[in-house]
Amino acid sequence: MREWNAETYHRVSEPHVQWGMRVLDRLPLAGDELVLDVGCGTGRLTEKLLERLPNGRALAVDQSVNMLDTARRYLTPRFRAQIHFVLADATALPVAGRAHALFSTATFHWVLDHPALFRSIHAALRPGGRLVAQCGGGPNLERLHARCDRLLHDRAFAAYFAEWREPWNFADAETTARRLSDADFVDIVTSVEPSPVIQPDAAAYREFVANVICRPFLARLPDEKLRDRFMDALTTKAAGDMPAFELDYWRLNMEARRPR
Repeated sequence: MREWNAETYHRVSEPHVQWGMRVLDRLPLAGDELVLDVGCGTGRLTEKLLERLPNGRALAVDQSVNMLDTARRYLTPRFRAQIHFVLADATALPVAGRAHALFSTATFHWVLDHPALFRSIHAALRPGGRLVAQCGGGPNLERLHARCDRLLHDRAFAAYFAEWREPWNFADAETTARRLSDADFVDIVTSVEPSPVIQPDAAAYREFVANVICRPFLARLPDEKLRDRFMDALTTKAAGDMPAFELDYWRLNMEARRPR
């Protein structure tokens, strides 16, 4: 579950880049800081972060070897002296009290233990350091996940999901604010906003959903025939939506600061 098809993700992740650019715009930087990019993926947003750090450094953190390998190939030729890559769990960041800021998009919802996550971030930041992040939250992808849940009980698939547990944590703004406060953050601002994404056609929808959203479901199916059948059902349903091929994304925004 930690591994991704990084080459496909790099190509289809434009919605994440667009969300991430707005998050990055909220991060004040002088240009000489050490910033952690947690869940760096293939480095498309890390590139934009590094452009704002001409005299600084970024630590690109991810749990996927494939993602880090792709990010390393993508970023090293241009930013060799400014970038370091680390394979690490976000709940146990390998930095203590040194980072000026921590930036993250589309990652924290894959971390089930948010209290441990926020304690780890607090420990990684220096006094006064900032957290600026966004992930899936609130009713994120409820329509699509409801369709997936119904498929789990279909006779063709049920045997493979006997011990299924959801691998995501879509927290709300109020719970997140409380958890950040419990981790000793201050200046906390959280919100949840709708961010629907419409794929242009059935092929684009299918590729995006299979590689970005439904990896946990498809990983439990033992052969390509069953995986195709699962995706056929989801794509057919999405074709009948109004508008067609819309993904009902919601984003959880958070900003906080470690006290000085």
